[in-house]
Amino acid sequence: MMGGFQMSKLVAMAATFAMLCWTGVVGRPLMAAESREGKLIEIRGVVNDAVGHPVQGASVVLKNRSDKQIGATTSGQSGEFVIGAPQRGVVYGLVVTKAGFKTATRFVTAGAQKKPVEIAIESEAALSLPVVAERLNKARNGLSPTTGGSSYTFNEKAIETLPQGNDTPLNQVLLQAPGVVQDSYGQLHVRGDHANLQYRINGVLLPEGVTGFGQVLTPRFARDISLLTGALPAQYGLRTAGIIDIKTKDGLLDNVGDVEFYGGQRGTTEPSFEFGGSKDKFSYFVTGQYLGTDRGLEPPTPGPTAIHDTSNQGAGFGYFSYFLDPTTRLSLTTGTSINHFQIPANPNQEPVYQLAGVTDYPSAKVRENQFEQNYFAVLALQGAVGPSFDYQIAPFSRYSNVSFNPDHVGDLIYNGAASKVFRSDWANGFQLDTAYRGLSQNTIRAGGSFWGERAEIDNHESVFPADSSGNQTSDVPFSVTDNIALTSWYYSIYVQDEWQPLEQLTINGGVRFDLYDGLVRADQASPRIGLVYTPFKHTTLHAAYARYFTPPPTELVSVTSIQAFQNTTGAPPSSGNGTPTVERDHYFDVGATQEIVPGFNVGIDSFYKKASELIDEGQFGPALIFETFNYNKGRVYGVEFTSSYNHGPLSTYANFTYSVGQGTQVTSGQFNFGQDELDYISSHYVFLDHDQTFSSSAGAAYTWHGFMFTMDGIYGSGLRSGFANTGNLPYYIQVNAGIVKRVELAKAGALVFRGVVENLNDHTYQIRNGSGIGVFAAQYGPRRALYGGIKWELPILN
Repeated sequence: MMGGFQMSKLVAMAATFAMLCWTGVVGRPLMAAESREGKLIEIRGVVNDAVGHPVQGASVVLKNRSDKQIGATTSGQSGEFVIGAPQRGVVYGLVVTKAGFKTATRFVTAGAQKKPVEIAIESEAALSLPVVAERLNKARNGLSPTTGGSSYTFNEKAIETLPQGNDTPLNQVLLQAPGVVQDSYGQLHVRGDHANLQYRINGVLLPEGVTGFGQVLTPRFARDISLLTGALPAQYGLRTAGIIDIKTKDGLLDNVGDVEFYGGQRGTTEPSFEFGGSKDKFSYFVTGQYLGTDRGLEPPTPGPTAIHDTSNQGAGFGYFSYFLDPTTRLSLTTGTSINHFQIPANPNQEPVYQLAGVTDYPSAKVRENQFEQNYFAVLALQGAVGPSFDYQIAPFSRYSNVSFNPDHVGDLIYNGAASKVFRSDWANGFQLDTAYRGLSQNTIRAGGSFWGERAEIDNHESVFPADSSGNQTSDVPFSVTDNIALTSWYYSIYVQDEWQPLEQLTINGGVRFDLYDGLVRADQASPRIGLVYTPFKHTTLHAAYARYFTPPPTELVSVTSIQAFQNTTGAPPSSGNGTPTVERDHYFDVGATQEIVPGFNVGIDSFYKKASELIDEGQFGPALIFETFNYNKGRVYGVEFTSSYNHGPLSTYANFTYSVGQGTQVTSGQFNFGQDELDYISSHYVFLDHDQTFSSSAGAAYTWHGFMFTMDGIYGSGLRSGFANTGNLPYYIQVNAGIVKRVELAKAGALVFRGVVENLNDHTYQIRNGSGIGVFAAQYGPRRALYGGIKWELPILN
């Protein structure tokens, strides 16, 4: 431990020496600028300890370049100090000392400070591990700025106040954020984009896995979940519609243990557990859950009970960390999910094709299944060198696969093709982030990432012979094999400067460079600029611009062998087969927030995206796997309204979004479209299939005599439908409600009882009706159902 400590000290001394040399050279021309009328130039600052707490009674000495003391003072109760310098524009050294703490030095330019200088001093005594963990968590959070973007955060308390609490699927938690709308199969769309989401755990990105139905990540292991969207700082790239950053629980700070059973109607059974603790410098947090339900997917029928819709889903997560020394932490984050879904049957359908030897096969008997696996791991080394430099380097790996197994007989009779599809994706790489805070007005961040991925896309399809018009010519099927493998490489670097020229103004400017080498080879330098201005104490304005570069998702690319399916019932609607390519965007974001009275906040945010080669996705066949394609041009724009109120036992929020997403001229994957639809889109801007003009979310929680009453709801004006998405579905409203009671058991811990009603108003609505671009079947939202849970919070002995 001492060896690492001494190494950090030597690095800090070297950095101090380098800065002294720099100030000796650069500072000379500034000495001519004397203070006006002999008045001293005030230098204001604050002294904090390693975790940001103010330090009172610290000695603050001002020295010139010759190491001569020219002023001294002592920090006040809040760590604040004011000291006078004789010359404006000259670089001085501030030396801070206090018994029990190590000496800290900071260099400042007299008259250039627009905000108080922050000086952190480190205790000479060994810090407790929880203090060290909090310090490193704070430093890790500081590696990822949000300046200019729109950030919406759910902490543990906010998640617990949702009707289902920790049992809420991650996608339904995010639906409570502004600009987020639901789609079938658990999909989410943020601000008019189809998916294009980037998931991060403790600031480290997780490469995309093969899209499936199951939720890979769960709120159960989250300390907080943040959705960052809009015009993002240069650190974020490739997937930019929304950054979902999950800060995990840590056994050192979250010394917990509980077991829970949750379940109810629709055959729902969901046991789970959480356990976290620590020993010496090692800490751990693990959680696991199982979900069994008879309503795994949104069925094509409106009734509460679907045909063939059972799902079994399991997930596990672990976070392990070890302190190499007080400024360095090594952590391992790992997780897995394994899910099986039955595909709901659609009864009373008329047969379309004839299969030899089969005379009666009702559509209610069709049995399709999908199996999904996801595994990921992140090994992160995070540390601090002195009070001003933080870093994190993290190798990562993720493997996922999806297997779709058709009903060979049923799919041939009703669809003319039975596709056995397997897709897998394995990605490996690393990410580096650094931050330097040694300048009085600036925080410099730099880093990058590199990874490669290999996708296997296999399709074994049974089809009937057909004539040139697609009419079946034989009732004896034959098999076509269409397998490909793709390799993609991603290279990204960025640098950015967060500058605070005024106390009320923060500007983040930067640039990132991305290179994609996969289906195509493309690169782009993407400038970013964002500012946050607080003209008054409770008023915040922000504006930002970002250039975006988005490669096609490798695992969703389908480059069909059109020739192999000619003159079969599996022939695509048209023959175009352009290669999916990179999307390039200009993105603008402007907004404001205002605190009306303490606890009551409102906000407005407008956005506009101009896209070239806009990427979209769709389900173009019976296999429930999505495929990507491009529009030559695209535009997405809208405005969000947000509000929240928190006071005493009451907390509420309400969000409303207007959004429009459109594209024109299909330039890849044309074989998935009919020629008439391609012709129409070539001369018209059409709505994207996931466009939902109006959406809203709202919720409230109130605690009364130990009971918490909670409610949330979502509204949507309806997704697109019909030829070229020229229609849209009716609006829908879904309201969920819950009641929670906690009972203390003294030395035996506590019991938490929860009751939930999903879709309280039992509103029957369609998410999809089976029409529209990239939509194959109808799906209905959930019907009213009752659930309940009991959680035993175990007494944990420290």
